Amino acid sequence: MNPFTLLARLVDEAPRRALILLAALVVVLLVAPAVLDRYLLSVFFLIFWFATVGQAWNVMMGLCGQLSLGHALYVGLGGYVGAVLWVKFGISPAIAIVPAMLVAMAFGAAIGWLGFRFGIEGVYFALLTIAFAEVTRIGFDNWSYVGGAAGFFIPVTAGGGSAINLRGGPLLFYYVALALMVAAFVICAALRRSRLGHAWLAVREDPEAARALGIDVFRAKMAAVLVSSAMTAVAGVVYAFYQNNLFPSQSFDIARSIEMILAPIIGGLGTLFGPILGAFILTPLGQTLIALVEKIAGRAIPGVNLVFYGAALMVMIWFAPNGIWPWLKKKLGIPEERS
Repeated sequence: MNPFTLLARLVDEAPRRALILLAALVVVLLVAPAVLDRYLLSVFFLIFWFATVGQAWNVMMGLCGQLSLGHALYVGLGGYVGAVLWVKFGISPAIAIVPAMLVAMAFGAAIGWLGFRFGIEGVYFALLTIAFAEVTRIGFDNWSYVGGAAGFFIPVTAGGGSAINLRGGPLLFYYVALALMVAAFVICAALRRSRLGHAWLAVREDPEAARALGIDVFRAKMAAVLVSSAMTAVAGVVYAFYQNNLFPSQSFDIARSIEMILAPIIGGLGTLFGPILGAFILTPLGQTLIALVEKIAGRAIPGVNLVFYGAALMVMIWFAPNGIWPWLKKKLGIPEERS
C-alpha cells in the first residue's frame, strides 16, 4: 500500500496534500537545530510540548465533548511522580513514566467516576476538574516529603547526562518534545479511526442518541479521561525534567490549564492538526510578547502572555469561530473530515 494512502487512512483528515506538508514539516524540524541557538531551541520545545498536551486535552473535549479546566493536575502528578522516583530511588524517568501514567489515570478515573456516574456535566464537570487540581495543589503545598511549597528540585547530572534519564541541554529536550508531539499525533489519529474514536464522536454529538445506538456512554467517557490523563502525565514528566524543579503553585495552577487548552481551541477543536497549528501560532507570539514587555518595562510581568492569549482568542472567535485549521483547510482546498 502507498505510504501516503496508509497515512491518509490513519489520519482521516487530510489526504496527500496535507500529509506531504506534514512530512516536510517534520523533516525541517529534524534538521532545524543546526541553525537554532539555545533560546530558539527552548521556544521550539515549548511549541512541541503545548502541541502534545493540547492533543491530549483534545481527546477529552474535541473528540468526546467533556470540558476539563484542571488538566494541569495531570502535568503536576506526572512531573512529581517522575521526579520523586528519580531523585529518591534512582529510577529512570524512561521507566517512571509508567507509574506516572498510572497515578494520573487513577486521579482521572476518580474525577470521571464522580462526574459521569452522578450526571455532572458541562460547566459543572469543568468545575469538578478545577476542584481536584486545587485540592491536589493544597495537598502538595503541605507535603514535606516532596518539598512542600518550597518546591522539589531535580539535580543536574554532571557530564551532560543522557536521553534515558532526561538529563541534558536544550537540544536533547528539543528532540524529546518533537518525538512526543509526533507520537501524540499518531496515537490520536489511530484512536480517531478506531471504534472507540467513533464512539467518542457519537457521545460528543448526542449522548442520548449514542446510548440508543448501543454505545456505553459511561465507558466511552471514562476511556477518554484515562487516555487524556495518561498522555498528559507523560508530558508532565518531560516538563519537570526540563525545568529541573517543581512548585505546587505552578504545577497545578489553573493558569497552566488555560495555557494548555488554548492551542487546540484556537487551532480547531476535534481536529488533529488544530493543536499543532495553535501551538505554532500562540507559543512564539506569546514568548515574543513576554520578551518585548520585559525589554520595555525593564522587568518580567507575570501573566502578560495570558493577556495576549485572551486577546487572540477573542479575535479568533470573531473571524474563525471553528478554529484556524478548519478555515485554513478551506483555503487549501482540503476535503472536510469524515466523522
